[in-house]
Amino acid sequence: QVRLMESGGGSVQAGSSLTLSCAYSPTTYSNNCMGWFRWAPGEERRGVANIQVDGITKYTDHVKGRFTISKDAAKNTLYLQMNSLKPEDTAVYYCAARPMRWCPSGWEGGYFDYWGQGTQVTVSS
Repeated sequence: QVRLMESGGGSVQAGSSLTLSCAYSPTTYSNNCMGWFRWAPGEERRGVANIQVDGITKYTDHVKGRFTISKDAAKNTLYLQMNSLKPEDTAVYYCAARPMRWCPSGWEGGYFDYWGQGTQVTVSS
């Protein structure tokens, strides 16, 4: 069974940076597709970024160039480095895992079977 736990959220000002972490188990999930999603009140849960077994990453347009997803297998941790934060980035951020090596072409949350509890990110202008 897969367990995920996010951390690193907080309140920051626009233009600043924040790093989210997701501790995961078992360690074999270093070889699986993992991703970050976010949910804001009044909106649908949206994809943010994902990474697959070969290290290929993908980002949605609203974060591309500002966010970086990475994985440290030795620490069993997934990261999301967020730079140049905007108020519209305010949301609860979720770590997710898919029981396959390759990430899907789309951003439907249903492709991911395991989810963390979420961590709140608030960006003030």
